[in-house]
Amino acid sequence: MNLRIKLFTAFIALVIIPLFVLGIITFFVTFNSIESRHSQQAEYSLKAISYSIKNVFHEMDNLTDTGIAKGVFQAAIVAKDPDSQNLTATTQLELNANQKNFRSLLYNHPAIDYAFLYNVNGGVGDSNVISIFNKENFQTLPYEKFKEHPLFNEVMSLRGMPKWIAPHEYPELTGSDKVFTEIRLIKDLSNFHRVGVLVVQIKDWEFEKIFQNLELGSNMRDTRFMLVNDKGLILYDYQSELDGQSIQSYMKPDYKFSADYQSFKGKFNGEESIISIYNLKEYPWSLVSVTSWSYLSKELTTFAKWFVAIICICVLTAMLFNLVFMNRITGTIGVIVRFMRKVEDGDLNARVDEKGDDELLLLQKGFNNQMDKINELFHQVKREQLQKANAELRVLQAQIKPHFLFNTLESINVLAVQNEGRKVSEMVLRLASILRISIQDKEEIKLSLEVEHLRSYLEIQKFRFDELFEYHIDIPDEMMNCLLLKLTLQPLVENSIQHGFEGIDYIGKIKVTGIMEEDRILLRIEDNGIGMTSEQLSSIQYADIDDPEYDLIEPYPNHERRGLGLRSVFDRLRFKYGSKSGLFICSQPGQGTIIQCVIPKYELGDKN
Repeated sequence: MNLRIKLFTAFIALVIIPLFVLGIITFFVTFNSIESRHSQQAEYSLKAISYSIKNVFHEMDNLTDTGIAKGVFQAAIVAKDPDSQNLTATTQLELNANQKNFRSLLYNHPAIDYAFLYNVNGGVGDSNVISIFNKENFQTLPYEKFKEHPLFNEVMSLRGMPKWIAPHEYPELTGSDKVFTEIRLIKDLSNFHRVGVLVVQIKDWEFEKIFQNLELGSNMRDTRFMLVNDKGLILYDYQSELDGQSIQSYMKPDYKFSADYQSFKGKFNGEESIISIYNLKEYPWSLVSVTSWSYLSKELTTFAKWFVAIICICVLTAMLFNLVFMNRITGTIGVIVRFMRKVEDGDLNARVDEKGDDELLLLQKGFNNQMDKINELFHQVKREQLQKANAELRVLQAQIKPHFLFNTLESINVLAVQNEGRKVSEMVLRLASILRISIQDKEEIKLSLEVEHLRSYLEIQKFRFDELFEYHIDIPDEMMNCLLLKLTLQPLVENSIQHGFEGIDYIGKIKVTGIMEEDRILLRIEDNGIGMTSEQLSSIQYADIDDPEYDLIEPYPNHERRGLGLRSVFDRLRFKYGSKSGLFICSQPGQGTIIQCVIPKYELGDKN
């Protein structure tokens, strides 16, 4: 995973996701609080409605109490014709006046729809029904049937207390109109005997005013209010849609009415709603309010939409930030990484273009400065390695020259004593050639000069050890202009003479051959000497030149410091031409030694 994706993922994980989780938590907390707050508000509203409804009933109870207290209803029941009574009697005049005043009060009351009396002590058929407040197109239930009705015994058991019934509960008694009916027993004030039953119907105008005022004065305007009895019958629906129907057919789950206030979320008429139920306590009815959840959660839905929009804006902003700023940051880092890979591949001259004016510029400068220091250290190490190689070459030359010169001059002296002038001249010329090539300041020379130096060395050594070895040089002429390090072949041949032929009882043979390939030259030195063990080979070919104990390794078991020339050539070639060049030695005890020198092919003037 690259840095850009990591940073974008971190932004999403540490900013967007926590913000989203916080929004979800806030949403659900608000979601639950809406239901709780609406439940409390619905309770207050239903209590207020209940109080207003009870006031309407109490007002009508007080009105009928007044009529009973003044004997208006009793007089109407006992009179043969209440409209044509004897007005000369003082008491009768007083009763008639009370009756007229009460009738006037009934007519002036806006809510009263119909009022009549049942005479419980006499009369047959319609004579038992005494009309107080007429109503058109309404047929009163005969008294004989009313006596058989369950309400009759209930009214009798109340002993004069009012009994209220709501619309649709007993349509055979109250009719099909939306009226509330008060039924109460009338007693004679002198002896408290039963004389009649009063039935007063009031219109639902007062209820409409109550709900209308509540709707206009609160945020419950989208709430459906209903009056329901204990059996679930909808007695009154403010919206006049569900009157007379069972509320259970609209509610899921089914609910049993109780005396306590309850509010819950459920389905009403297929729509998610908050349903609140408040019992009127003094009456067998309950007020029910139904509020659509979509209406209550409208603000919450708006909040959720804004929240989603904000989240989307944040994600888009994050993507824009990732596209504009993070691409610049990761792009710069990517460029530096690519240049670092170039450095890993060996390009120490790789440098980053320094752009910008922030921390990325410092990073670019830091990389370039580091590469400058690495280059400086590399060149320093290279100089030190070159100095070390030159020092080893000088040590080799210093080691060879005194010993070799001493032996050569001693040989020349012997020839001079023997009056071998021609051989003295040849030896002096060979020695002069060796010295001329050795003292040159050039690090690389032509192969022809190296072969000349080798041949002079071998001729001098052959004179000294005439019966010890023979040699043969076979190098093509086209290879003679190729360049190689000075003193490459002579130390290798010297190794064969001094160490390979040590203690042999046969004539040693040295063969030097050359092969030219497309991009390199191969020089092979073969001898039939005593060979080398695998340990001796490893000490030469795989020794670590940076190991402090490198110089203590001896390729041959001898008390003298031998093999210095062979190892020096090995290190010089590897340092100069790289790991693909150098010496490759194949040897086995008693089988001789083959040394192959691999050198890149180039001539004077070619690019190294």
